[in-house]
Amino acid sequence: MKTTTTVLLALALAAPTLALAHDDATLDAMESPNGGQVRMAGPYHFELVLGENAVSVFLTDHGDAPVPSEGVGGNVILMSGGRTTIALEPVDSNRLAGEGAFEKQPDMKAVVSLTFPDGQTWQARFTPGAQAGQVHSATDAAPADSNDHAHHH
Repeated sequence: MKTTTTVLLALALAAPTLALAHDDATLDAMESPNGGQVRMAGPYHFELVLGENAVSVFLTDHGDAPVPSEGVGGNVILMSGGRTTIALEPVDSNRLAGEGAFEKQPDMKAVVSLTFPDGQTWQARFTPGAQAGQVHSATDAAPADSNDHAHHH
């Protein structure tokens, strides 16, 4: 009984730390592998990298191990001086990419929506023009068809 109580107490104390480990401000303060902005999306990290009229999304798990992009598809909606939707397709082992005309601005917002081979769709919201470490609004990633926004790790 004493062991069970100790384990439960340890888990209760660790839970808030685990929930904060992947918030947007923490992710923004970390150096990203490809120079983009990283967001949680369920069991994944999506890294959004913007080029000149080109978009890449790199897929990793929460341990930063590459996740295969084969069979993954989706799009990114960019909101900056208008709204642009760009289709994303696998191009490398853990990268999806697409092209389209868009204007990069400091207040730009983006929503990446990807459907994986298991049929599950995950979304993440980005503010690619924000400075590193800037506090963002809550963007808990959840399945696209989910109404439960209390998903935490």
